[in-house]
Amino acid sequence: MLGTAVSVTSVSALALGPGQLGAPALVAFAQAIVAALLMNISIVGINQLYDIEIDRINKPYLPLAAGDFSVATGWALVVATGAASLAIGAASGSLPLLATLGGSLLLGLAYSTDLPLLRWKRSPVLAAACILAVRAVLVQLGLFIRMQLALAVLVQLGFFFHMQLALGSAAPAITRPIAFATAFMLLFSVVIALFKDIPDVAGDSKAGVRTLSVRLGPPRVFWACIAILEAAYAGAILVGLQSNLLWSRVATTVAHLALGTLLLWRARRTDLTSPKEISRCYMFTWGLFYAEYLLLPLFR
Repeated sequence: MLGTAVSVTSVSALALGPGQLGAPALVAFAQAIVAALLMNISIVGINQLYDIEIDRINKPYLPLAAGDFSVATGWALVVATGAASLAIGAASGSLPLLATLGGSLLLGLAYSTDLPLLRWKRSPVLAAACILAVRAVLVQLGLFIRMQLALAVLVQLGFFFHMQLALGSAAPAITRPIAFATAFMLLFSVVIALFKDIPDVAGDSKAGVRTLSVRLGPPRVFWACIAILEAAYAGAILVGLQSNLLWSRVATTVAHLALGTLLLWRARRTDLTSPKEISRCYMFTWGLFYAEYLLLPLFR
Protein backbone atom coordinates (compact mmCIF):
# COMPACT_ATOMS: atom_id res chain seq x y z
CA MET A 1 0.00 0.00 0.00
CA LEU A 2 2.81 2.39 0.89
CA GLY A 3 4.69 1.55 -2.30
CA THR A 4 1.60 2.15 -4.40
CA ALA A 5 0.87 5.47 -2.71
CA VAL A 6 4.45 6.70 -3.08
CA SER A 7 4.75 5.60 -6.72
CA VAL A 8 1.45 7.15 -7.86
CA THR A 9 2.29 10.39 -6.08
CA SER A 10 5.78 10.57 -7.59
CA VAL A 11 4.71 9.73 -11.14
CA SER A 12 1.84 12.22 -10.94
CA ALA A 13 4.26 14.93 -9.79
CA LEU A 14 6.50 14.24 -12.79
CA ALA A 15 3.65 15.25 -15.10
CA LEU A 16 3.19 18.65 -13.44
CA GLY A 17 4.61 21.77 -15.00
CA PRO A 18 5.01 25.23 -13.46
CA GLY A 19 1.72 26.60 -12.15
CA GLN A 20 -0.26 23.42 -12.89
CA LEU A 21 -0.99 22.41 -9.30
CA GLY A 22 -4.66 23.34 -9.32
CA ALA A 23 -8.09 21.73 -9.04
CA PRO A 24 -7.80 19.57 -12.22
CA ALA A 25 -4.49 18.13 -11.05
CA LEU A 26 -5.77 17.41 -7.55
CA VAL A 27 -8.92 15.70 -8.86
CA ALA A 28 -6.91 13.57 -11.29
CA PHE A 29 -4.46 12.65 -8.54
CA ALA A 30 -7.27 11.68 -6.16
CA GLN A 31 -8.82 9.45 -8.82
CA ALA A 32 -5.50 7.76 -9.51
CA ILE A 33 -4.37 7.13 -5.94
CA VAL A 34 -7.72 5.93 -4.57
CA ALA A 35 -8.28 3.60 -7.52
CA ALA A 36 -4.70 2.31 -7.35
CA LEU A 37 -4.90 1.54 -3.62
CA LEU A 38 -8.21 -0.29 -4.04
CA MET A 39 -6.78 -2.35 -6.91
CA ASN A 40 -3.69 -3.08 -4.82
CA ILE A 41 -5.90 -4.61 -2.11
CA SER A 42 -7.76 -6.69 -4.69
CA ILE A 43 -4.64 -8.06 -6.39
CA VAL A 44 -2.86 -8.89 -3.13
CA GLY A 45 -6.06 -10.49 -1.86
CA ILE A 46 -6.28 -12.74 -4.92
CA ASN A 47 -2.73 -13.89 -4.33
CA GLN A 48 -3.41 -14.69 -0.67
CA LEU A 49 -6.61 -16.58 -1.51
CA TYR A 50 -4.69 -18.95 -3.77
CA ASP A 51 -1.66 -19.17 -1.47
CA ILE A 52 -3.32 -20.13 1.82
CA GLU A 53 -1.47 -23.45 2.18
CA ILE A 54 1.88 -21.94 1.19
CA ASP A 55 1.36 -18.98 3.52
CA ARG A 56 0.67 -21.29 6.46
CA ILE A 57 4.34 -22.26 6.12
CA ASN A 58 5.97 -19.04 4.92
CA LYS A 59 3.68 -16.33 6.35
CA PRO A 60 1.38 -17.80 9.01
CA TYR A 61 0.54 -14.30 10.32
CA LEU A 62 -1.50 -13.37 7.22
CA PRO A 63 -5.25 -13.18 7.92
CA LEU A 64 -6.35 -16.10 5.73
CA ALA A 65 -3.46 -18.35 6.73
CA ALA A 66 -4.05 -17.52 10.41
CA GLY A 67 -7.81 -18.10 10.12
CA ASP A 68 -8.68 -14.50 11.04
CA PHE A 69 -10.60 -14.13 7.76
CA SER A 70 -12.76 -16.76 6.12
CA VAL A 71 -12.28 -17.52 2.43
CA ALA A 72 -15.74 -16.03 1.77
CA THR A 73 -14.71 -12.79 3.47
CA GLY A 74 -11.52 -12.75 1.43
CA TRP A 75 -13.40 -13.10 -1.85
CA ALA A 76 -15.89 -10.42 -0.80
CA LEU A 77 -13.05 -7.98 -0.14
CA VAL A 78 -11.33 -8.83 -3.42
CA VAL A 79 -14.47 -8.37 -5.51
CA ALA A 80 -15.57 -5.19 -3.71
CA THR A 81 -12.22 -3.42 -3.94
CA GLY A 82 -11.58 -4.51 -7.53
CA ALA A 83 -15.04 -3.39 -8.66
CA ALA A 84 -14.74 -0.06 -6.84
CA SER A 85 -11.35 0.59 -8.43
CA LEU A 86 -12.62 -0.10 -11.94
CA ALA A 87 -15.70 2.03 -11.27
CA ILE A 88 -13.51 5.01 -10.36
CA GLY A 89 -11.46 4.48 -13.51
CA ALA A 90 -14.60 4.35 -15.67
CA ALA A 91 -16.18 7.39 -13.98
CA SER A 92 -13.00 9.44 -14.51
CA GLY A 93 -13.36 9.15 -18.27
CA SER A 94 -9.60 8.59 -18.48
CA LEU A 95 -8.69 5.74 -20.82
CA PRO A 96 -5.08 5.57 -19.54
CA LEU A 97 -6.28 5.20 -15.94
CA LEU A 98 -8.91 2.59 -16.75
CA ALA A 99 -6.48 0.61 -18.93
CA THR A 100 -3.87 0.70 -16.18
CA LEU A 101 -6.30 -0.59 -13.55
CA GLY A 102 -7.76 -3.26 -15.82
CA GLY A 103 -4.35 -4.42 -16.99
CA SER A 104 -3.10 -4.67 -13.42
CA LEU A 105 -6.10 -6.79 -12.44
CA LEU A 106 -5.66 -9.13 -15.40
CA LEU A 107 -1.98 -9.59 -14.61
CA GLY A 108 -2.80 -10.19 -10.94
CA LEU A 109 -5.23 -12.92 -11.95
CA ALA A 110 -2.74 -14.47 -14.35
CA TYR A 111 -0.03 -14.42 -11.69
CA SER A 112 -2.04 -16.05 -8.89
CA THR A 113 -5.07 -17.93 -10.21
CA ASP A 114 -4.67 -21.71 -10.07
CA LEU A 115 -6.23 -22.47 -13.45
CA PRO A 116 -4.87 -23.98 -16.70
CA LEU A 117 -2.30 -21.72 -18.41
CA LEU A 118 -2.32 -19.38 -15.42
CA ARG A 119 -0.59 -19.48 -11.99
CA TRP A 120 2.34 -17.68 -13.61
CA LYS A 121 4.12 -17.42 -10.27
CA ARG A 122 5.26 -21.02 -10.82
CA SER A 123 7.53 -19.65 -13.55
CA PRO A 124 10.22 -17.19 -12.34
CA VAL A 125 10.35 -15.48 -15.74
CA LEU A 126 6.60 -14.94 -15.99
CA ALA A 127 6.37 -13.99 -12.32
CA ALA A 128 9.02 -11.32 -12.79
CA ALA A 129 7.21 -10.10 -15.91
CA CYS A 130 3.91 -9.76 -14.00
CA ILE A 131 5.29 -7.77 -11.09
CA LEU A 132 7.45 -5.77 -13.47
CA ALA A 133 4.34 -4.94 -15.49
CA VAL A 134 2.39 -3.77 -12.46
CA ARG A 135 5.28 -1.66 -11.12
CA ALA A 136 7.00 -0.55 -14.27
CA VAL A 137 6.28 -1.39 -17.90
CA LEU A 138 4.32 -3.49 -20.35
CA VAL A 139 5.72 -3.24 -23.86
CA GLN A 140 2.97 -1.67 -25.96
CA LEU A 141 2.06 1.94 -25.33
CA GLY A 142 -1.35 1.37 -26.89
CA LEU A 143 -4.19 1.50 -24.39
CA PHE A 144 -5.63 -1.91 -25.24
CA ILE A 145 -4.56 -4.73 -22.94
CA ARG A 146 -3.85 -8.15 -24.39
CA MET A 147 -3.46 -10.86 -21.83
CA GLN A 148 -1.25 -13.03 -24.04
CA LEU A 149 1.38 -10.25 -24.03
CA ALA A 150 2.73 -10.11 -20.49
CA LEU A 151 4.54 -6.90 -21.44
CA ALA A 152 1.78 -4.68 -22.87
CA VAL A 153 1.15 -1.34 -21.12
CA LEU A 154 3.30 0.76 -18.85
CA VAL A 155 1.54 1.22 -15.58
CA GLN A 156 3.84 4.06 -14.72
CA LEU A 157 3.06 5.64 -18.07
CA GLY A 158 -0.63 4.99 -17.47
CA PHE A 159 -0.73 7.21 -14.38
CA PHE A 160 1.57 9.74 -16.04
CA PHE A 161 -0.62 9.94 -19.15
CA HIS A 162 -3.74 10.15 -16.98
CA MET A 163 -2.33 13.25 -15.28
CA GLN A 164 -1.15 14.78 -18.55
CA LEU A 165 -4.58 14.46 -20.13
CA ALA A 166 -6.26 15.88 -17.02
CA LEU A 167 -3.99 18.93 -17.32
CA GLY A 168 -5.11 19.56 -20.88
CA SER A 169 -2.50 17.83 -23.04
CA ALA A 170 -3.85 17.03 -26.49
CA ALA A 171 -2.03 13.70 -26.49
CA PRO A 172 0.22 11.86 -24.02
CA ALA A 173 3.94 12.50 -24.43
CA ILE A 174 6.93 10.70 -22.94
CA THR A 175 9.37 13.08 -21.25
CA ARG A 176 12.98 12.33 -20.32
CA PRO A 177 12.23 12.03 -16.57
CA ILE A 178 9.39 9.54 -17.05
CA ALA A 179 11.46 7.54 -19.55
CA PHE A 180 14.23 7.24 -16.96
CA ALA A 181 11.74 6.45 -14.18
CA THR A 182 10.24 3.63 -16.23
CA ALA A 183 13.61 2.10 -17.08
CA PHE A 184 14.86 2.35 -13.50
CA MET A 185 11.72 0.86 -12.01
CA LEU A 186 11.82 -1.90 -14.60
CA LEU A 187 15.09 -3.09 -13.08
CA PHE A 188 13.86 -2.52 -9.53
CA SER A 189 10.70 -4.52 -10.24
CA VAL A 190 12.71 -7.49 -11.51
CA VAL A 191 14.71 -7.41 -8.28
CA ILE A 192 11.59 -7.27 -6.08
CA ALA A 193 10.00 -10.10 -8.05
CA LEU A 194 13.06 -12.32 -7.53
CA PHE A 195 14.07 -11.14 -4.06
CA LYS A 196 10.68 -11.76 -2.47
CA ASP A 197 10.98 -15.51 -3.11
CA ILE A 198 14.39 -15.94 -1.48
CA PRO A 199 13.14 -16.27 2.14
CA ASP A 200 10.24 -18.51 1.04
CA VAL A 201 12.30 -21.36 -0.41
CA ALA A 202 11.05 -23.92 2.13
CA GLY A 203 7.36 -23.34 1.53
CA ASP A 204 7.67 -22.89 -2.23
CA SER A 205 9.72 -26.07 -2.61
CA LYS A 206 7.23 -28.09 -0.59
CA ALA A 207 4.33 -26.70 -2.66
CA GLY A 208 6.09 -27.45 -5.94
CA VAL A 209 6.49 -23.79 -6.89
CA ARG A 210 9.91 -23.82 -8.54
CA THR A 211 10.97 -20.21 -8.22
CA LEU A 212 14.40 -19.11 -9.30
CA SER A 213 15.52 -19.24 -5.66
CA VAL A 214 14.41 -22.88 -5.40
CA ARG A 215 16.27 -23.76 -8.60
CA LEU A 216 19.51 -21.82 -8.14
CA GLY A 217 19.66 -21.39 -4.38
CA PRO A 218 19.23 -18.21 -2.31
CA PRO A 219 22.87 -16.94 -2.43
CA ARG A 220 23.06 -16.78 -6.24
CA VAL A 221 19.71 -15.04 -6.60
CA PHE A 222 20.51 -12.66 -3.73
CA TRP A 223 23.75 -11.42 -5.26
CA ALA A 224 22.18 -11.23 -8.72
CA CYS A 225 19.54 -8.90 -7.25
CA ILE A 226 22.19 -6.74 -5.61
CA ALA A 227 24.14 -6.53 -8.89
CA ILE A 228 21.03 -5.42 -10.80
CA LEU A 229 20.28 -2.69 -8.28
CA GLU A 230 23.87 -1.43 -8.30
CA ALA A 231 23.73 -1.26 -12.10
CA ALA A 232 20.48 0.72 -11.82
CA TYR A 233 22.11 3.20 -9.44
CA ALA A 234 25.08 3.60 -11.77
CA GLY A 235 22.66 4.33 -14.61
CA ALA A 236 20.80 6.87 -12.47
CA ILE A 237 24.05 8.73 -11.82
CA LEU A 238 24.84 8.84 -15.55
CA VAL A 239 21.37 10.14 -16.38
CA GLY A 240 21.49 12.72 -13.59
CA LEU A 241 24.81 14.09 -14.85
CA GLN A 242 23.16 14.89 -18.20
CA SER A 243 20.81 17.46 -16.67
CA ASN A 244 21.26 21.11 -17.66
CA LEU A 245 20.50 22.17 -14.09
CA LEU A 246 23.39 22.15 -11.61
CA TRP A 247 21.17 21.43 -8.59
CA SER A 248 19.63 18.43 -10.38
CA ARG A 249 23.05 17.03 -11.31
CA VAL A 250 24.39 17.38 -7.78
CA ALA A 251 21.28 16.09 -5.99
CA THR A 252 20.75 12.99 -8.16
CA THR A 253 24.44 12.06 -8.24
CA VAL A 254 25.04 12.38 -4.50
CA ALA A 255 21.77 10.65 -3.58
CA HIS A 256 22.27 7.62 -5.82
CA LEU A 257 25.92 7.23 -4.91
CA ALA A 258 24.87 7.19 -1.25
CA LEU A 259 22.05 4.69 -1.82
CA GLY A 260 24.25 2.36 -3.88
CA THR A 261 26.92 2.40 -1.19
CA LEU A 262 24.35 1.81 1.55
CA LEU A 263 22.87 -1.15 -0.36
CA LEU A 264 26.27 -2.83 -0.76
CA TRP A 265 27.02 -2.30 2.95
CA ARG A 266 23.68 -3.85 3.94
CA ALA A 267 24.08 -6.79 1.58
CA ARG A 268 27.50 -7.71 2.92
CA ARG A 269 26.10 -7.77 6.47
CA THR A 270 23.29 -10.19 5.53
CA ASP A 271 23.56 -13.81 6.70
CA LEU A 272 22.39 -15.79 3.67
CA THR A 273 21.77 -18.89 5.77
CA SER A 274 19.07 -17.08 7.76
CA PRO A 275 15.64 -16.54 6.11
CA LYS A 276 14.90 -13.85 8.71
CA GLU A 277 18.06 -11.94 7.80
CA ILE A 278 17.24 -12.21 4.10
CA SER A 279 13.70 -10.99 4.80
CA ARG A 280 15.10 -7.96 6.62
CA CYS A 281 17.33 -7.17 3.66
CA TYR A 282 14.35 -7.60 1.34
CA MET A 283 12.39 -5.05 3.37
CA PHE A 284 15.45 -2.80 3.21
CA THR A 285 15.21 -2.88 -0.60
CA TRP A 286 11.60 -1.72 -0.26
CA GLY A 287 12.94 1.25 1.67
CA LEU A 288 15.25 1.97 -1.25
CA PHE A 289 12.26 1.59 -3.57
CA TYR A 290 10.33 4.27 -1.66
CA ALA A 291 13.40 6.50 -1.56
CA GLU A 292 13.77 6.33 -5.33
CA TYR A 293 10.24 7.55 -5.91
CA LEU A 294 11.01 10.50 -3.65
CA LEU A 295 14.07 11.23 -5.78
CA LEU A 296 12.45 10.92 -9.20
CA PRO A 297 11.02 14.48 -9.25
CA LEU A 298 14.62 15.74 -8.95
CA PHE A 299 15.41 14.53 -12.48
CA ARG A 300 14.96 17.47 -14.82
